[in-house]
Amino acid sequence: MWPLYAAGFTTAFGAHGIAANLGGFSADAVTSLLVLGGLLALYDGAEVVLKPVFGSLADRIGGKPVLLGGLIAFAAASALYAVADSPGWLWAARLGQGAAASAFSPSASALVARLNPAAKRGRAFGSYGFYKSIGYTLGPLLGGVLVWAGGLRLLFTVMAVCAAAVALWAVLAVPAVPPLPRKRQTVADLARRLADHSFLAPTAALAAATAALSVGVGFLPVSGAAAGLGTVATGAAVSVLAATAAVVQPKAGRALDAGRLSTRTGLLAGLLITAAGLTAAMLPGLAGVLLAAALIGTGTGLVTPLGFAALAASTPEERMGQTMGSAELGRELGDAGGPLLVAGVATATTLTYGYAALAVLLAAGALPALADRRRTARAPN
Repeated sequence: MWPLYAAGFTTAFGAHGIAANLGGFSADAVTSLLVLGGLLALYDGAEVVLKPVFGSLADRIGGKPVLLGGLIAFAAASALYAVADSPGWLWAARLGQGAAASAFSPSASALVARLNPAAKRGRAFGSYGFYKSIGYTLGPLLGGVLVWAGGLRLLFTVMAVCAAAVALWAVLAVPAVPPLPRKRQTVADLARRLADHSFLAPTAALAAATAALSVGVGFLPVSGAAAGLGTVATGAAVSVLAATAAVVQPKAGRALDAGRLSTRTGLLAGLLITAAGLTAAMLPGLAGVLLAAALIGTGTGLVTPLGFAALAASTPEERMGQTMGSAELGRELGDAGGPLLVAGVATATTLTYGYAALAVLLAAGALPALADRRRTARAPN
């Protein structure tokens, strides 16, 4: 499991280490909030297209080869900008990193599910999310230090070395999990399975939480800069978001396995807490940034392990990669759409209204489920 945790750390550190530092350290490449939103969305846009493809490939040939190929490609894409160092190559490198993460992220999730029994998957995904959140935590802070010391090229160099080292570790330590025999599946069969509530509900929650997470990492530094915070202080404040998520995820996974928390309750609470965090981001000054980071981290920390555990519980073993890839597609739609929504609204109005727009969407998605829950509780036996 440890190389899988390291793979999760790598993609989180790479994605958010860059995202949190683009606005403050790359004035030559990021000339507006709309350009910043585009760069944040580019990484995830590649994942939107490719994750289902690589998830299905993991089911066909096994998760380990896809995991290794993605890590190697991530190292190569990171090295590209480290060598070229120009605004145009920054876009190309981010696109390459997103394509590479499309391979090793769903295969890692599928391997987490395949290597753990159903009764322990909440804990397993909680632990996987914990180490991924450590990457989110260190990304903005350590990324800011690296960029301050040697520019974006140094950050990309460190990411290339990290991905290559994890690939070597995975070669030596991750067991080969052979693909399982699969029944023939038509397009209609796939559509029915992906349209089922057991897939749509957790995937929609994951997408909403990921949208808020991406917005928090990408735009809270902008709010911090507007409040007069320095770069290191801004990175530390944003790292509160990921640190909170890191603490919450294992606890949520253990509570699920122990029966103390249901999937429905946890997902609903997570969405409402995340919406409250986006609302807090509208407050001016350091207090608003810190409160928003803590609440968004708590909400996403609840949603992430519970969502993936629910998906794994409702998926045939032989289709685990396909389901995880499709669910990651939903997440990446949120990851790409969240920054674009906030950037678009902020360009027309202000960043405060951008936060408000996303908060309303999250609350609107959670409130019908809350109303249904209350009606069910009042219904006579």
